[in-house]
Amino acid sequence: MTVKFDLKLNMGYLNSSVSSAIAGQPNGESPVSGGGLSQDSKFSYGFASSPGKRSSMEDFYEARIDGVDGETVGLFGVFDGHGGARAAEYVKQHLFTNLIKHPKFISDTKAAIAEAYSHTDTEFLKSENNQNRDAGSTASTAILVGDRLLVANVGDSRAVISRGGKAFAVSRDHKPDQTDERQRIEDAGGFVMWAGTWRVGGVLAVSRAFGDKLLKQYVVADPEIQEEKVDNSLEFLILASDGLWDVVTNDEAVAMVKPIESPEEAANRLMMEASQRGSADNITIVVVRFLDNNNNNHGGCSTSERT
Repeated sequence: MTVKFDLKLNMGYLNSSVSSAIAGQPNGESPVSGGGLSQDSKFSYGFASSPGKRSSMEDFYEARIDGVDGETVGLFGVFDGHGGARAAEYVKQHLFTNLIKHPKFISDTKAAIAEAYSHTDTEFLKSENNQNRDAGSTASTAILVGDRLLVANVGDSRAVISRGGKAFAVSRDHKPDQTDERQRIEDAGGFVMWAGTWRVGGVLAVSRAFGDKLLKQYVVADPEIQEEKVDNSLEFLILASDGLWDVVTNDEAVAMVKPIESPEEAANRLMMEASQRGSADNITIVVVRFLDNNNNNHGGCSTSERT
């Protein structure tokens, strides 16, 4: 069932629809989807999320449009939990709220994102004092401010854009066997070993995450941030958990989304494809389509900057 309603225009929404699992709360049973359009009609978004073959749902998502200091701001994220859903749910509920409250959100957005990630991680760890079992979460987020798209990533969820008709990854999967990640972990006194896949301390298959307090010395929540210019060559963005990327390549995902005008339909298409290809994980996808661009411009250059 899809529930449709009008959201406040001063929040930047028009004709927004969300599923029965409102605001990214997984129901653990049925796939959900929804979408919306920015008030200025510069971008639309859609999402789709399914437990897939898993008996429990540890993925969360966020897709919201807000007003900050007179700017229409898009905030999109995919959060893939491990060790339960606690960390992913916490990050979904608090990360963007912390970010838009940051005093430098508009003036120094990159610094604000990095500090919001750190603060949210610290606060989650404080909330975990009475928990016996460790929980953690990835976060792949995209912040749209004017003609700037800032992608921040922790873990192995991924962001991919279509620019000039071509796929470009705008985040890096954080895996323990990457040379620089392994070095960072070992410098901090930890170790990486093979246990079915490469794992931090033989336990965790990602090298950066929110939470994971027992491994926090090695598994940091420091995001890598990449900035893209929103211009005539930028067509759309895909954020997804590894339930998609385990079975669908970046190029394949962009090719599937390209002919589908509705971002919600595009997200559903990717979700169904991942399921048909045998994805063994929860599957969550957010698609953002930039509407005021001239798609006849096929320049492949991006103005990327990684910090």
